[in-house]
Amino acid sequence: MAEEKERFYSRLACIPGIHPMPSIGDWILLRVEHPTELARKITRRVLPGLISVPRHVTGAVRVTVSDPKTNERLLRALREAVA
Repeated sequence: MAEEKERFYSRLACIPGIHPMPSIGDWILLRVEHPTELARKITRRVLPGLISVPRHVTGAVRVTVSDPKTNERLLRALREAVA
């Protein structure tokens, strides 16, 4: 899981408008513009529960690190949503 998290983190960092932050556990915090809107778009496109808006962190969403196939779907949806 640690390898997949590192790979996923580096792929997220390549998406303009998304700024991953070092995170502990099986999720990654991303600094983004319009977090609620972004989370809504992503939830419609991929499995519910992979992205959420943390209550006490302004301008961020939290994404769950999953299996490589699901992570690729999430990366694709994120790229399209912020484009």
